[in-house]
Amino acid sequence: MKIVIVILLFAVIVSLFSGLFFIYKDKGQSDRAVKALTVRIVLSVLVFVLLIVSYYFGLLPGTPGNP
Repeated sequence: MKIVIVILLFAVIVSLFSGLFFIYKDKGQSDRAVKALTVRIVLSVLVFVLLIVSYYFGLLPGTPGNP
């Protein structure tokens, strides 16, 4: 599960930098930057939900002192 989360976080970073690249390259003439940043938001929400679900089902360890 940890590997999946790390891969998704890496995808968030890639999407963030691709959005930045499209902002500079397109100079506001296209909507590629908006699409890239939308993908980043969706991936970020997916990571957040995945972390909550993984913690709830015990796939990720809790804080020290909790089982």
